Amino acid sequence: MNTWLQTLENFGATLDGEHRLHTEAKPDQTLVTPLIHQQVLGVVGPDAHKFLQGQLSCDLAELDQRGSGLGAHCNIKGSMLALYRLMLVEGGYWLRLSHDISKAAQANLNKYIIFSKAETSDLSDQIVGLGLSGPGAIALIERVMERAPSELNGTLRSGQRLAVKVPGKRFELWLPVTEAIELLPNLLDKASLGGTAQWELQEIRAGVPDLRAESSESFIPQMTNLQALNGVSFTKGCYTGQEIVTRLQHRGKLNKCMFRARVETDQAPAVGSYIHTETREKVGQILLAAPADEHSVEVLAVITKEQADEHTLMLDNQNGPTLELLPLPYELDPELFERKR
Repeated sequence: MNTWLQTLENFGATLDGEHRLHTEAKPDQTLVTPLIHQQVLGVVGPDAHKFLQGQLSCDLAELDQRGSGLGAHCNIKGSMLALYRLMLVEGGYWLRLSHDISKAAQANLNKYIIFSKAETSDLSDQIVGLGLSGPGAIALIERVMERAPSELNGTLRSGQRLAVKVPGKRFELWLPVTEAIELLPNLLDKASLGGTAQWELQEIRAGVPDLRAESSESFIPQMTNLQALNGVSFTKGCYTGQEIVTRLQHRGKLNKCMFRARVETDQAPAVGSYIHTETREKVGQILLAAPADEHSVEVLAVITKEQADEHTLMLDNQNGPTLELLPLPYELDPELFERKR
């Protein structure tokens, strides 16, 4: 990994101690973004599918047909411990997640895997990710893989390289670090080097949640709109936390969900920062934030829906900058917000 980070610095990137990369690129350019804020865990073995099917919120039978998808690992109360992008590989799965929760996430998987013919591994020193985005993203992935995955969450493999089509007309490419070092100069002939914030802005605009240490165990999957992204199955059967998640879907009322918003500020708020109204404190929390321009930031935030619908929302305190709600690229089922009998 150190060799990989040194390579990125040689191309003009600035790195910080929080696994974030900084460049001067604009988010609407064709970008190659090293995903150093994320990493991959491996789950392999004869029981890998069965084990993960009994632990995660997504249906692996459906995921296997596409090759990739989102899924949450919940505690027994239904709150998310980790949020993964799963990728089907030979002998099992790669689980992509935020770097800062990877050790805890692997430990939580290991609590349950002991009686399965499967094992987890930390692949962060072997496999690294590149995010390909912008108007030339398809041409870039075709240079690497000959063709691009056409279906959302579809994958293509070439040797040890794995390409995934992700929301927002983007691609993730996961490959051995030695291949990434060799490949990067070729890609940067046709693109600019992107930073972590530029990739996160595109995640926000695609309405894709992420889970960090500050938000772990804070939300059930539906609060982050995961069901709208095929990350929750209500029919596959039991998994950890399933009873709570399914009961809310069929019998309860969802009070909080994820919103996209813009706020006039020159500094992105930290994950976990609170949102308030003029009459009530802590009606929501920031899930992800990234600069949109020099004077504004876009965010994904989990907010009490009634408060978001009826009140002005403020960041940091009740006199803070106001949030302008923005559309998401998908619809939420209105019945989620109605109490069932």
